[in-house]
Amino acid sequence: MRVYLRALELDDYKTSIKWRNDEEIWSMVGGQKYFVSSEYEKKWVENAIFDNQNIRLAICLKENSQFIGLASIVNINWINRSAHAPSMIGAKEYWGTGLATEARMLLLKFAFYERGFNRIWAEILESNIVSQKMCSKCGYKKEGLLRQSVYKNGKFQNQYIMSVLKMDFDTIAKNYSW
Repeated sequence: MRVYLRALELDDYKTSIKWRNDEEIWSMVGGQKYFVSSEYEKKWVENAIFDNQNIRLAICLKENSQFIGLASIVNINWINRSAHAPSMIGAKEYWGTGLATEARMLLLKFAFYERGFNRIWAEILESNIVSQKMCSKCGYKKEGLLRQSVYKNGKFQNQYIMSVLKMDFDTIAKNYSW
């Protein structure tokens, strides 16, 4: 493992604001692009730190503790033990290196083995083939297509709903190099 997950720190906003303002990054995620000030981003990070309903974590490099991305467990349904788990590598110099897969595996390990979830889901733009492949490596399966579910870059776009069950993850995790 070349990455680890940690709690967000208030100064993380100084890095995450750069990602939020990067057109290339926001064109690949399902969330809407909006303009924020550094003060708004600082408040978002502060709120995430003190949010006891959702889990938002920093993805960091082991070699130097550099903050390179975000991983979350949100929209938690404790009755059905299900949650949405978006993640992203914001430091584009690390795209295509497998670090997103490592971070996702760590997040799933935490979700399934520490918090007792049974199902973790993701919504991924139909055009984001890289994220679909990464999720597949982690045991996710396509459940369906959400037609024209998001308006981005001046047009309606489809999103795949993908999920991984604990039993699917168990099979992958036992052969994974932790």
